[in-house]
Amino acid sequence: MTGLKKLIHKIAREAGFDIIRYKPRTHPLARRKKILDTYNIDLLLDVGANIGQYGEEMREIGYAGRLISFEPMSKAFGILKEKAQYDNLWEVHNFGLGDREETASINISGNSFSSSMLNMLPSHLKSAPASEYVDQETIQVKVLDGILPGLVTDAKHIYLKIDTQGFEENVLKGAENSLASIDTLQVEMSLVPLYENGLLFDQLYKLLYDRGYRLMALEPGFTDPDTGQLLQADGIFHRI
Repeated sequence: MTGLKKLIHKIAREAGFDIIRYKPRTHPLARRKKILDTYNIDLLLDVGANIGQYGEEMREIGYAGRLISFEPMSKAFGILKEKAQYDNLWEVHNFGLGDREETASINISGNSFSSSMLNMLPSHLKSAPASEYVDQETIQVKVLDGILPGLVTDAKHIYLKIDTQGFEENVLKGAENSLASIDTLQVEMSLVPLYENGLLFDQLYKLLYDRGYRLMALEPGFTDPDTGQLLQADGIFHRI
């Protein structure tokens, strides 16, 4: 790295930014796009869409196929619906996914995206005070096995993303039959207990490994700002 490049990096980092090469070997989003292309993904299921951050990100990195988002909270869904309204290949649904069809309560966090069906543990709140629960909402929950046949149509390679704040196991239990049609998964995985009864990284890894999936990539996520400890990461799996 030349002296000028080092100076630019130093100034950017002091301002809270970084400059890195956008290539599959080093950049997580470039790696994710490479995985999408390698496995010819033509249907993306976005479970736990919140206000559509993930969907927007996938469009930004070049995914142009069908995108179906699921978000149970009414306020977040309203924003999601607005973002998707001009995208003919982006479909949105106002319900959550789990292991049984039911009417349930979800805890709404102050930052919205940490909202969960599960109780939040002190370890999460300590690292992210803004995630404290501030309200509850009654939502509808369905199972993927019950709705996937009507969504698949002519899709050949399905990518399932699950970001449900500790509820990932429940979503997967409701997708036991659907997994046979799902090539690739992106799942949020906790390295330390953050939600009551939520599976940890090693447990979720084993669950997916036992179903034939192998880990293709890891993307760092939620980090303790005081210690630098990584608390959550996204694992991308592909069925071999």
